[in-house]
Amino acid sequence: MTTPEDPRVFVQISRPEGPLEDDIWTKTPAEGAAKTPEEGKKTPGEGPKKRRRLHPAWAVAAVAFLALVGAAGFRAAPGVLMVPLQQEFGWSTTVLSSAVSINLVLFGLTAPFAAALMERFGIRAVTAVALGLIGAGSALTVLVNQSWQILLTWGLLIGLGTGSMALVFAATIANTWFTKSRGLVIGILTAGSAAGQLVFLPFIAMLAQDPGWRQASLLIAAGALAVVPLVLKFLKNSPADVGALPYGAEEQSGTPSVAAATPEAAEPRRNAAVRALQVLRRASRNRTFWALAAGFAICGATTNGLIGTHFIPSAHDHGMPETTAAGLLAVVGIFDILGTIASGWLTDRFNPRILLAVYYQFRGIGLLVLPLLLGSSVQPSMIVFVVIYGLDWVATVPPTAAICRQVFGADGSVVFGWVFAAHQLGAAAAALAAGAIRDATGHYTYAWLGAAAMCTIAAVISATIRKDAGRRKPAAVAAASVD
Repeated sequence: MTTPEDPRVFVQISRPEGPLEDDIWTKTPAEGAAKTPEEGKKTPGEGPKKRRRLHPAWAVAAVAFLALVGAAGFRAAPGVLMVPLQQEFGWSTTVLSSAVSINLVLFGLTAPFAAALMERFGIRAVTAVALGLIGAGSALTVLVNQSWQILLTWGLLIGLGTGSMALVFAATIANTWFTKSRGLVIGILTAGSAAGQLVFLPFIAMLAQDPGWRQASLLIAAGALAVVPLVLKFLKNSPADVGALPYGAEEQSGTPSVAAATPEAAEPRRNAAVRALQVLRRASRNRTFWALAAGFAICGATTNGLIGTHFIPSAHDHGMPETTAAGLLAVVGIFDILGTIASGWLTDRFNPRILLAVYYQFRGIGLLVLPLLLGSSVQPSMIVFVVIYGLDWVATVPPTAAICRQVFGADGSVVFGWVFAAHQLGAAAAALAAGAIRDATGHYTYAWLGAAAMCTIAAVISATIRKDAGRRKPAAVAAASVD
């Protein structure tokens, strides 16, 4: 017969309800720690612990990565298709740049509302609709024969679709499904767009030359639509949907309930547009928001706006074949994947404002020397440029998202959506301005030099973000809870 003091007494742990088939549960001594098969370092009195072979957050992140790859096809398209469209229809660079600018504006302005829509209707539904819009816009492009039609397809439809699949999507996935390694996850997901560029760009360039740009547009449509079934089946809206906690929540907060660990369960769902505008109102009172928005506007101007849209036409002006220039942008995409993932890892360990300042300044140096590197053939110096620029392409995303989360707490994803809107407004302005500069002067040199100067401004702005911004999280969260 045993007594309560006998260490051999065991308590029986009942298995909770819910789809947790691959959990492993163990019985634990009443006197001691709750031990999993592989670790016995828990403190006395802790409850039973569950272990998964693979946390479902990683499966969701994998599907989200594929969705971003599928949505990224158009990001590689304008620079490649601009010259063929000019040759067939005689449209000016300014006209086509206007279509890209509309796309970039909607790409940005849709983002904060998309983040709120994901909170209201779920990540899966919004993502599937967004991919459908991208596919429809790309497919309908083959029918255009008037300049206003390219504004409708490239600008409106694809702009709304890509805006809903913007970088805020990566931040929403990371904030919903992860409580640790968020910087790394945002880096990996952000690299999905670069991976999409890498996958699509060489094929788009080849198809644009033979058999033609229409087949390239159909390839983009197919890439976006192919991911929709995976999204509908495997992209879950929240950990509560699978009876789980966010990845890392067990380690950081003991054994909270699934509902308590899911932000969506803590507050009633509200109108998405109202939610987005309320967050903007609150964030606009904080100077950190304006610093992030200004820096990210310059980031967009110097990536999507200039290099993404005008690098291939500029290289073509110098006698470089379009397929060669497209290959260089593909190299940018390769190193963008490495740079963004590395930036996510660094963001989890170092001050994000310092990282931002360094990234912007290195980008400015690259743009300053770019006019000297362009030519009819690829020189070693150009390879060095595309490698460095690739590493720096969207390395700014993880630290920017981290500061949004630190300062604005529960509103962080939607705030990042508004900051990303500034990114795309800067990109749109740069795409249009660079096209106008090209038409007026016959070259892009002034556009590259002006962008280099803006990067220095962004570096200074980022370095002056308050050092204690991340330590003001409790106050920020409290403020964010008041409508």
